[in-house]
Amino acid sequence: MCNNGGFSWRTDDGYSRPIGAASDYDGGSIQRVNLVTGSVETLYTHCQGVPLHGPNDIVFDDQGGFWFTDFGKKFDDRIMLGYLYYARCDGSSIRRAAKHLLTPNGVGLSPDGRMLYVSETETSRLWRYPITAPGELGQEPWSSPNGGKLVHGLPGYQRLDSMALEESGNICVATLVDGGISVFSPQGDLLEFHEAPEGYCTNICFGGSNLQTAYITLSGYGQLLAVPWPRPGLRLNNQ
Repeated sequence: MCNNGGFSWRTDDGYSRPIGAASDYDGGSIQRVNLVTGSVETLYTHCQGVPLHGPNDIVFDDQGGFWFTDFGKKFDDRIMLGYLYYARCDGSSIRRAAKHLLTPNGVGLSPDGRMLYVSETETSRLWRYPITAPGELGQEPWSSPNGGKLVHGLPGYQRLDSMALEESGNICVATLVDGGISVFSPQGDLLEFHEAPEGYCTNICFGGSNLQTAYITLSGYGQLLAVPWPRPGLRLNNQ
């Protein structure tokens, strides 16, 4: 579980949004929750002595590890930048895999496990990295700001949140402001946009029969949608 350390919130007419770090913010962490007992175990709070600022999204590989984004933390006068990390499920090791990302949010693996996708919220850009070994990524040369290869960047004022992949390899990214799910091909084409009832569409995952039910979070009003999806989602690794 990604624990981002908490937000401060503003609510207007029942619609809530985060506006910065919580007043008692003291760093973020990666935790493990026992769903039977409710017990919580903290696995990681630092990497090489540097604290985790705001872990955000997580995806597991089939090698006993997981990738996760650290969104960073925003204050009135500064932004603490995060990283893309790789860690072992048993709590034994954590390493930085990519840096110079600006508000990294969603993270997902291709069906063959060879490509990692990362979305940036404030740039509305989707990046990809080839996985060369567990926890290691191929890096693009400059002028890539973060070593990733750009898949797609949405025009205008839009923001990207978390993601899930389809069995076909399409990348489904929760999109803020316009509000909905943007579906990108691995080649970088915007294939579809599924409009949501509100602008704060933050997350998507697949379940149900044949993984063709999309569960979508709408965070402004605190709603969870279950909607039919035209194609099967990608079955996740079970760690």
